[in-house]
Amino acid sequence: MSSPNVADDAAADGEIVVTGSRIRRDPTDQPSPVVSVDEQAIARTGLSSIADVLQRIPSSAGGLNTKFNNSGNFGNPPDGGGVGAGSAAIDLRYLGAKRTLVLVDGLRYVNGASASGIPASVDLNSIPDVMIGRVEVLQSGASPLYGSDAIAGVVNIITKSSQRGFRAQAQYGQFLEQGDGETENYQLSWGNGSNQPVDFVAGAFYIRQRSVSAADRDISLFPNPGQTSCADPIGGCSSYTPLGRFIVNGQNLTLRAPVIGRTPVYDPTLAGGDFKAFTAGDRFNFAPFNYFLTPSERYGGFVNARAEFSEALNLRVKAVYNHRQSQNQAAFLPLPIGPDAGGGPLTRTVSIDVTNPFNPFGRTLNGGDNGQPATYSAIFRRLVEAGQRTYSQTVDTMSVTGTLDGQFEMMGRNWYWDASAVVGYNDAKQLFTGNVNVARLRQALGPIGQCTGECVPLNVFGGVGSITPAMLGFIGFDERARSNQVLNDYTANLSGQLFDLPGGPVGIAIGYEHRYQSGSFTPDPLIQAGLGADIPAQAARGSFNVDEVYGEIRLPLLKDVPFFSSLELNGAVRHSDYSTFGGNTTLTGGGLWKPVSDLLLRGSYAESVRAPSIGELFGAQSRFDQSLPDPCSNVAGSLFRTNATARTNCIADGVPASGSYAEPAGQLPVLTGGNSALQPEKARTLLFGGAYSPAWARGGFASALSLEVNYYDVRVRDAIAAIPANVLLGRCALTGDPLSCAATTRTANGFISSISGLLLNTGGIRTRGIDATFTLRTRETGAGVFGLSVIGNYLLGYQETVPATNGTTTTRYEGTERGSPDQAYPRFKGLATIDWAVGPVTASVTGRFIDDVREIQNTTVLKERLYGDVQLAFRPAWMDSRFALTLGVNNVFDQDPPACFSCSLNNYDPTTYDVPGRFGYVRLSYGL
Repeated sequence: MSSPNVADDAAADGEIVVTGSRIRRDPTDQPSPVVSVDEQAIARTGLSSIADVLQRIPSSAGGLNTKFNNSGNFGNPPDGGGVGAGSAAIDLRYLGAKRTLVLVDGLRYVNGASASGIPASVDLNSIPDVMIGRVEVLQSGASPLYGSDAIAGVVNIITKSSQRGFRAQAQYGQFLEQGDGETENYQLSWGNGSNQPVDFVAGAFYIRQRSVSAADRDISLFPNPGQTSCADPIGGCSSYTPLGRFIVNGQNLTLRAPVIGRTPVYDPTLAGGDFKAFTAGDRFNFAPFNYFLTPSERYGGFVNARAEFSEALNLRVKAVYNHRQSQNQAAFLPLPIGPDAGGGPLTRTVSIDVTNPFNPFGRTLNGGDNGQPATYSAIFRRLVEAGQRTYSQTVDTMSVTGTLDGQFEMMGRNWYWDASAVVGYNDAKQLFTGNVNVARLRQALGPIGQCTGECVPLNVFGGVGSITPAMLGFIGFDERARSNQVLNDYTANLSGQLFDLPGGPVGIAIGYEHRYQSGSFTPDPLIQAGLGADIPAQAARGSFNVDEVYGEIRLPLLKDVPFFSSLELNGAVRHSDYSTFGGNTTLTGGGLWKPVSDLLLRGSYAESVRAPSIGELFGAQSRFDQSLPDPCSNVAGSLFRTNATARTNCIADGVPASGSYAEPAGQLPVLTGGNSALQPEKARTLLFGGAYSPAWARGGFASALSLEVNYYDVRVRDAIAAIPANVLLGRCALTGDPLSCAATTRTANGFISSISGLLLNTGGIRTRGIDATFTLRTRETGAGVFGLSVIGNYLLGYQETVPATNGTTTTRYEGTERGSPDQAYPRFKGLATIDWAVGPVTASVTGRFIDDVREIQNTTVLKERLYGDVQLAFRPAWMDSRFALTLGVNNVFDQDPPACFSCSLNNYDPTTYDVPGRFGYVRLSYGL
């Protein structure tokens, strides 16, 4: 686009700027496929986040949203970006949010921050819905036009540039049967109208979403679908129990009951005393303590102003502010102590001294930190006394844009210019309650003579209630983390016409962009020192700048001749010079052919690039606890039991040949980290398609009728990612691949202490599919006006290739559910809306279809889902149609998401499916 906000500005010849081109043109000759979501379509969803609206588009793979409860307690996923509760992102083509470029009025917007990393994508929840006029989704690679990150496509959010008078809205909704998930949405805006010397629009909003607890949905009551007890052979419950699990003297122990006020009695025979053998039924069910939907509160506003001094000079100014408070929650802290407990280096070497008054074993349990061999394996204690872990985020986002633009005449033709500056920042703070200072933990468990001053001897052996407030007061602390991102972006553009060809004037656009981005992540000092008992992390910061020049050309070859109602060639090129890796050039070319005026055929080839993000380049080592089965664990159904080759390879990798390592599926620690040697990703996109909009229909019963079908094929080379942990584990077990086995570190007893998740230019991604869109709107009839909109995506293929010691490994994902990290790849997704308006009444019915998928880890089929949404609105004429009352229900058929065994939390995939339950809402709106 040649300047922000100009998507609505008509030139003298009726041509406008469209998403996907910076040259003014007839919008009916769109050079690339674009899905437009206007205010009416947004309002029909009843949703309070533009991310939730966009994630319903069939070409969207979902992305981060408030159904994720994974930040903090799961750590940082192996992509360098961190996860933040309350954030939201858009992921097109299943290629990841970092490969989808988000623009606001054609210009970049500052990336998100949620105090758990340095994300590579925009947090859509930082863009106020009240200022959105419409959203245009370009479903094609567009790096030559817009720069880095536009591999999967571009989401261009067009803000309200003009409004006459006041508009107000108040909406309340909740899940009807359960009575939870209450959502309030209040919006107010005012504009002075476009016929003023200064066109001014301002607005404010307040949105509050309350939580849904996992304890209040049947699907999430246990760690696995259909589970009714931790004794179930399927496993999944935690070995970190309130009574404690103690692997000491070669025995796997727990308490028979809590022991308060005295030292527990240990009988090695287990015939008496307070200890008994630990069984699966003693494990802890952590599932109901999570959020199903995280609570969030947002408020802020925007100002959008334009001053027209003359045709040659206009000034545009936009300021946006968004404040967010959000939270995610996990079960009580699992406290790992000992060599095989899987904690950090300091917790793995903790010793419990013989003089500790609560040590029941009559000897020092040596953790191996004093040069002596370890004399016990592990202690797993659920710290119920400290309360649930909560992670509370406070995020402030500010963006200010200034643009000068205008037009002038040269060579007898109009030329358009603009110069823009964008300054944005995102600042986030996170408070985590319930962590433990390991240095103080060691002191409280060590020799009694060294537990002086504030120190209170700690009792980890007595079960629930044995850890007193005084003990917690000494070892506990509130963890505070912070992150921020800054964007300074400066652009200058010029577009116009050179000369005429048989099909019309040759259009060109040229431009320059300088961009500076910086980001930082600062964990609590105790965490950086390795003194936390929960997820470890290190500080990271970095920055880069880039200078870019681009050019675009449009060549209209023919027009209004037989078989060539129009014929056009177009192309663009961009050269970028990055401070981090050097220069890069991308280009795109395509053609448009209208054999008749009603039929448009197009094809294009595009090269795209994505520069490594700040988090990917400079992210320091942290941990992600991924829900995975270890194929080397001696449990029912594992490869260790069922495959002789895997058993041999597992033993070679360090698993005891006796089979004593027997841990059911749970969370395994993946160590993540950035890599300053990363090179940019490169992609090429092939796109072929057509659009049919018959004049005979528009001249008869329909005011609009169109059908558009497009085939796309995207290949990504040198994709930046860590080799998936499940791939590493599986390859090591089945093939003994040295690279894969070396990525896993095991303790002497076989427990996994870490899996390497270092980011690499790993290999490749390819995705192919077909998009289709059908639109029909009738003229006024005796029964009113009817409309039908249908959007569908058929996924022909999606595959990822990662390196092995010899060659590569390719995994196909189409038709599957990936599992942690959650993502379904259904073959077909569709969205259809029928709407009707007669007099003061409007109504709509929306259907959302998701094809069945198969879990890739265990072949369980997740059956297809059809969601239904209904809405009815009444705008009485006797109130001048200014007021409207709207009632709606989403998921009117009360469809539950399909149960998923491999998904990371709550037994379903939040990127693809709805929270269980009917969600009803009522809205009162006013507008002049």
